[in-house]
Amino acid sequence: MAAFDWFWKAMGSSSERNNKKSKSLVTDSERLITELNTLDDAQLADRARECASGGELKDKSTFLACLAVAAERKLGLSPYHVQSQAVLRLLEGDVIQMATGEGKTLVGAMAATGFALTGKRVHVVTVNNYLASRDAEWMRPLVETFGLTVASVTEKLTAQERRQAYGSDIIYAPVNELGFDVLRDNQITSREQTVQIPADVALVDEADSVLVDEALVPLVLAGSRKGEAPTGQITDVVSRLREDIDYGIGQDGRTVSLTDEGAHRVERELGIDSLYSEENIGSVLVKVNLALHAKALLIRDIHYIINDGELQLIDAAKGRVADLQRWPDGLQTAVEAKEGLEVSDGGRILDTITLQELMRRYPIVCGMTGTAVEATDQLRQFYDLHVSVIDRNKPLRRLDEQDRVYATRAEKNRAIVQEIQTLHATGQPVLVGTHDVAESEDLAAALEELGITVNVLNAKNDEEEARIIAEAGDENRVTVSTQMAGRGTDIKLGGADGADREAVVERGGLAVLGTSRHRTARLDNQLRGRSGRQGDPGLSLFFVSLEDDVVVHGGEDSSLVVQPGPDGRLEAKRVYDFISHCQRVSEGQLLEIHAQTWKYNQLLADQRIIIDKRRANLLDTEQAWQELAQRAPQRAAELDDVPADARVAAAREIMLFHLDLAWADHLELMDDVRESIHLRAIAREAPIDEYHRIAVREFKELAQRAVDDAVETFLTVKIDESGAHMDDSGLARPSATWTYMVSDNPLAGSGNSVIGGIGNLFR
Repeated sequence: MAAFDWFWKAMGSSSERNNKKSKSLVTDSERLITELNTLDDAQLADRARECASGGELKDKSTFLACLAVAAERKLGLSPYHVQSQAVLRLLEGDVIQMATGEGKTLVGAMAATGFALTGKRVHVVTVNNYLASRDAEWMRPLVETFGLTVASVTEKLTAQERRQAYGSDIIYAPVNELGFDVLRDNQITSREQTVQIPADVALVDEADSVLVDEALVPLVLAGSRKGEAPTGQITDVVSRLREDIDYGIGQDGRTVSLTDEGAHRVERELGIDSLYSEENIGSVLVKVNLALHAKALLIRDIHYIINDGELQLIDAAKGRVADLQRWPDGLQTAVEAKEGLEVSDGGRILDTITLQELMRRYPIVCGMTGTAVEATDQLRQFYDLHVSVIDRNKPLRRLDEQDRVYATRAEKNRAIVQEIQTLHATGQPVLVGTHDVAESEDLAAALEELGITVNVLNAKNDEEEARIIAEAGDENRVTVSTQMAGRGTDIKLGGADGADREAVVERGGLAVLGTSRHRTARLDNQLRGRSGRQGDPGLSLFFVSLEDDVVVHGGEDSSLVVQPGPDGRLEAKRVYDFISHCQRVSEGQLLEIHAQTWKYNQLLADQRIIIDKRRANLLDTEQAWQELAQRAPQRAAELDDVPADARVAAAREIMLFHLDLAWADHLELMDDVRESIHLRAIAREAPIDEYHRIAVREFKELAQRAVDDAVETFLTVKIDESGAHMDDSGLARPSATWTYMVSDNPLAGSGNSVIGGIGNLFR
């Protein structure tokens, strides 16, 4: 690491220069607050607008003072010096790192107000509907003081309600809702149907989660089509296959394949000659592999839960149900078949966009998070964003203990229970961060057997999360939670009302325990940051075993020989070095996956820009009619009696229908190509190069095919004063569309899970 000290020093010095300037401006602003307090609301708003005239902030100190006065007056919140400093860094377009509990919500609202006063429309990007709605209402009095409008967009709003909300100056919305509205707007056939108004600024909360961890998650718009699952016979046959005999799981836990013996067994039981024959490889083998993936790699209560007869995926990064998330259709329906559920409707993909593509549509992107520094490289590489670290308002008093490392998972889990028992006996509140639902429930059951009452927060009950988190700092409280990233509620010592604060402070504050290291240090730090907010005392401690996934996968090319103590604990320095090494390897693996996926996605993202421009041109001009009339002049002449507006609208609908259909076909084809690219790669050509070659060739054909098909429809479809009768020709758009997020990395983020199954971890 020493070799790179010069780099980090250079990065730090640049950031420090920026922060020194910001600190100076904040100090100047604080001298103005008393004077500005004498102004009424209207005068204060006028003064702020003067500072932001001409589309830029000219007097930042006065502007900050105006914001501070309004925040105190309308919200009862006086911004700390560091909060005002953070506002300035956001307005400069940085990603700011602020510790948990330092007041990011107010900072975001103040910065959004600054952007809006300079004439920019702002999307404040949240991680869920609850936070979007809560923060918009909470910050509304501040925003409206300056004559600006604010609204939230959540999943339950109608198209008209969304349209109205997007007309505001500042819009709070979950990232997935913003993306889905972009996709739906790309299916319209007239401008009046547009819902979203483009924004100038994306101010992203939990920026590292949205911009890095989930950047390549595809958002999908689909048209209904019955899902195709493995047949009952295939599911039944695969359910009886034996690990290490009929199939094997890859070392990384992400792949599974039949052995020769397993293939022969499947062939025998299905009554076919060969799974790999031409007639079976594209149908039967695909379904067998999907059923095998569902059986061996996707585990109930770790990767998904069953709720009221419905399969619900668990977002590994947040430890909660991902309401709008699906695996690709074949895998989704394979798991449903495995669980004996009714196979859900699949859907023809109409359009898709990754979160990274979505964010790159904004001219200005900035953000806030508690763990930005570790993501500096990715933020710079993919978004050209800089990180500014904002000091804490009060010094950190939390004690971060050395990890406790054990030889086996069983020994580690016994130690976790004992430590919780010891802390609970003193009355100190304890928050335990687990990695999956099964683990959280097993731990809670083990503690309750000891007479310890436990609040459990996991994917099965996250609607109660605000109440459970608010109570987690209360005296004698034990809270067991899956991932704490993006929970959005601060943990106050002494409970939600702080009534027992002094008693909890005397006991050492909130103790945070991690049941394993995560695959990235950022997630460890997000959990750690729940303790020690605003100068509170606290404790953080992680437990690790050599059987944990992060150690097994990160250390598979290394070896460690050390003698454990009688309780299985390992305390040698080289043990701690080895654990750190394993985590760095896991982080590297995730980065490699990200880099490779980005390469595959980037070309499609570039092609989407071309499609978007073509679509906008067809929507906003008469080009559709001009092109069709030029290609089929006789048919155009036959329509002279049809009103000009109807002719243009009909041509537009025809051209857009076939453009959208061709794009959907292209996405489906390239998805198939990507799945089989290692088989398609020829000679010594790299798979990514072959993928790009196919994508470029097919995209050229897409454009021509869309026009040719539109001309053919123009020649045959009935067109009158009401437009083109597409339905009568079997060319109707899907009667129903729906949205979901594709979880194409179902094993990412697992911690203590055992691929072959899990049960009674803490007994």
